[in-house]
Amino acid sequence: MTGAKAFYVTTPIYYVNDKPHIGHAYTTVACDVLARFKRLDGFDVRFLTGTDEHGQKVEKSAEAAGITPQALADLNSANFRDLAARLGASNDDFIRTTEPRHHAACEALWTTLVERGEITLGHYEGWYAVRDEAFYGEDELVAGPNGSRLAPTGAPVEWVKEPSYFFRLSAWQQRLLDWYEANPDAVAPASRRNEVISFVKGGLQDLSVSRTSFKWGIPVPGDEKHIMYVWIDALTNYMTAVGYPAGGALFERFWPVVHHVVGKDILRFHAVYWPALLMAAGLEPPRRVFAHGWWTNEGQKISKSLGNVIDPLALIDTYGLDPFRFFVLREVPFGNDGDFSHKAMIGRINSELANDLGNLAQRVLSMIAKNCGGVVPTPQPDFTDDDHALLGAADALLATLRDAIDRQAFHEGLEAIWVVIRAANVYVDRQAPWTLRKTDPARMQTVLYVLAETIRAVATLLQPFMPTSAGRLLDQVGVAEQGRGFDRFGPTGRLTAGTPLPAPQGVFPRFVEPETP
Repeated sequence: MTGAKAFYVTTPIYYVNDKPHIGHAYTTVACDVLARFKRLDGFDVRFLTGTDEHGQKVEKSAEAAGITPQALADLNSANFRDLAARLGASNDDFIRTTEPRHHAACEALWTTLVERGEITLGHYEGWYAVRDEAFYGEDELVAGPNGSRLAPTGAPVEWVKEPSYFFRLSAWQQRLLDWYEANPDAVAPASRRNEVISFVKGGLQDLSVSRTSFKWGIPVPGDEKHIMYVWIDALTNYMTAVGYPAGGALFERFWPVVHHVVGKDILRFHAVYWPALLMAAGLEPPRRVFAHGWWTNEGQKISKSLGNVIDPLALIDTYGLDPFRFFVLREVPFGNDGDFSHKAMIGRINSELANDLGNLAQRVLSMIAKNCGGVVPTPQPDFTDDDHALLGAADALLATLRDAIDRQAFHEGLEAIWVVIRAANVYVDRQAPWTLRKTDPARMQTVLYVLAETIRAVATLLQPFMPTSAGRLLDQVGVAEQGRGFDRFGPTGRLTAGTPLPAPQGVFPRFVEPETP
C-alpha cells in the first residue's frame, strides 16, 4: 500500500505451558479490532501474534510428560494458532520463538548489546520463582503457609545463585524517564503509566539476561553454557517478525510504529526493560504499550486450583463468535479489570444485539421489502430536522471511533455507536413509517432511506468488532465489498435509490437458555 500510513500491532506471545483462556482471547480480539479498523481506514497494517516456547517451565513440563521440549512446544503452540483462527483473528504472521529466524534475531540483538558495552558477565543470586520465570527482591516477598516465602503472585520461590550475563538497566533510568516525558502516550492507560514511572524512579537494578540452570532456549553467542533469558528471547519476537536483523522494506516500514497490547502483569517487561534494551541497541522504542486488565469469573479470581478458568472456545460454541467478541470489549473499559458472568453476556446479547440493533434492522428492512419493492427507497430532496439530526449523528461516528480506537477505548466507541442505534429506534417510532405508508408514501420512503443509511453507517463501523454479522447487515442494505471501507463512510458512500436488496434475514437472534431437565 504505497503512501498509506503504517500500523503494526502485536499481542504478547503466549506461553506454551498455558492452555488458551479468556485472557488470551481478550488480547487477541482487541488487537484484531485495532488491525481491522486501521485497514478499513486505509492504513498499511501488520498484525502479529504467536507463542513463547523456551524456558525452564517448558523443559520441566516436557520432562514430566516424557516428551521433548520441542514436541511439547509444537503441541501447545498449535492450540494458540487454533485459538486465533476460532476468534476470527486477521493476523498477518504467527511467530514461534523456536523458529530459526527468531534465533538469528536474538543472536544479533545480543551481539549488538555486547559490542556496545551494555551486557557484561557476572553472577546472580536471589529469590527466584520458576512459575513466573522472575527474580524478586526480599521486600517483594509475601508470607506463605508454614512460614514459607512466596512471590507477590503467590508462586513458590527458591534461593538461586548462578553465573549470569547482565544488561546495564541501571544506566538507563534517566533516559527512560526522559522517554516517558517526551512520549506521554507511549504507556497507557494513565494509571499504568504512573505505575511504570514510579517503578523507574524508585531505582533500577541491572537485569539478569542469561541462565545456566536449564538448556531449553537460545544459547548465548560465544558462551553456550548460558541460555538467553526471556527478556531478550521473548521480547525480540516483535522485531523478528518484521525482518530484524536483515532490515529491508518490512522492517523500515513497520519499526517502530509498533503498538504492543499486553496484560497488566507483563507491563514492566514491555514498558521498562524492552524500551531500554532497544535504546541500548541503537533502535527506537515502541510507539505505544497498552496494558489491559484481568477478568474474574462470577466475582471470583480465576485460577486453575479453583477450577474456574474460562474457556473462550466453549463461550464461542454457546453464544457465537461475534457476540463473544462484542461482549469482551463492550462490558468493561479496556484497561480495567472486569467480571465475566453468563447473565451479563446474555443481557448484552438480548438487550443490545437482539433488541436494539437486530430489531431495528429487521423492522426497517422488512418495511423496505414490503413497501418499497425490495429496493433502496427513494428519498425526497428536502430532509427534515429530524432526518438531518439522525444522519448527522451517524456521519459523526467515524471521527468518534477513530479517537476511541487510538486510545484503545473500545467500550467508548461501542457506546457511541449504540447511542445512534437507540436514536434510530426513537426516530422510527416517532416517524411511524407504517402510518406514513397510507398518509404520505413519499415521506415514508425518505424515513426508510434515512434509517437504511443509519444501518449502513453502524454496520460499517461494527465490521472490526463483529466482522461476519456486520458484513451480513451490509449485504442486506446493498453495500458491495468495495464500498465498505471508511473512505466510503458518510455522504461519499450514500446508498443509491433503486438498488435491489436481498430478502431481509435476522442477524442477531435472542439467546434463549436451554431448559434444564
